[in-house]
Amino acid sequence: MAAVVDNTLDLVREKVEAGERLDFDDGLALLESDDLLALGELADLARRLRGGDDRVYFIQNLYLYQTNVCRVKCKFCAFAATQKQAHAYTTSPDEFVAEVVADRQQIPFTEVHMVNGESPHVGFDFYRDTIAKLHEALPDVFLKCYTASEIHHMTTLSGLSHEEVLRELKAAGLGALTGGGAEVFADRVRRLVAPGKEHPDIWFHVHDTAHRLGIPTHCTLLYGHVETYEERVDHLLRLREQQDKTGGFLAFIPLAFHPENTVFERRGFKFQTGVADLKMLAVSRLLLDNIENIKAYWISLTMPVAQVALHFGANDVQGTLVREEIFRAAGSKAGTEQKLDELVRVVRAAGRIPVQRDTLYNELRRWDD
Repeated sequence: MAAVVDNTLDLVREKVEAGERLDFDDGLALLESDDLLALGELADLARRLRGGDDRVYFIQNLYLYQTNVCRVKCKFCAFAATQKQAHAYTTSPDEFVAEVVADRQQIPFTEVHMVNGESPHVGFDFYRDTIAKLHEALPDVFLKCYTASEIHHMTTLSGLSHEEVLRELKAAGLGALTGGGAEVFADRVRRLVAPGKEHPDIWFHVHDTAHRLGIPTHCTLLYGHVETYEERVDHLLRLREQQDKTGGFLAFIPLAFHPENTVFERRGFKFQTGVADLKMLAVSRLLLDNIENIKAYWISLTMPVAQVALHFGANDVQGTLVREEIFRAAGSKAGTEQKLDELVRVVRAAGRIPVQRDTLYNELRRWDD
């Protein structure tokens, strides 16, 4: 009996080479393919055909957390705490800014990346004052802060609309939103892993509103827990549809689920394999034809996998990530910081050109000698 030849990737390749948009069935076929090297080659081809080159970006940034107190009990989270727990913390705006200014004297970061728990014990002024004081103290540092979930939480605290909250934060100095809180958009998955979190439509409304106010944002997918391939593809296509409408996403970051110290660890869940991570990155590049930058988030992937990911459609390895806490709490062993020299070495070893960028992907320095 003759062997059955799987020509699925050939059909997708024809679409990619013709500049045709991939559909749901294409995305599902890609995730179901076991030909990892072909997936990587196809994703890299798509990246180049859409205008990509040998440049790989990273940023010198500082990851910050002002409070880990959170009202939501997401089952995948090992970071959040209730106010009564011993490891809970909330730092006042003045204390927080003083710490950041002290850090800046040691590290010439160009971006502050900040997310928090959704504390019910503070008011909207806690967030607005923090942004205003940070911007006043460090006017040349870009403030990429808060998830859509946090913005929605601020409307609950203040009684303001999403637009009003975002306008006030922008006026205070907010430059962009992070992409967290998306998890997986499927209702079934949300009920299982984050039953206390707002509906995905709210996530989209916050990002849509931000884009229309001139605030760029990022987008994510948390994969490798209870979601199906179909739900992953649906998630990506919904992001693509939003980008068609507003064009406000700067980058997409697929986030591998880390089960350690969560209920899922007790249920036997394991870390994602490098193969699964590379496949997810490749499929993201292929489906998200209108989002220019796909990040290989090294603290989630490990640096060796992030390096390989540069041949699977990724063009960004994020940054120095000083003080990252969320993935560390969930068992990441990748460390919390990379020096610029190490990022340059890793990118060069992958045969790419290292480029230090700012938040908006303006080139600050290039190593192409």
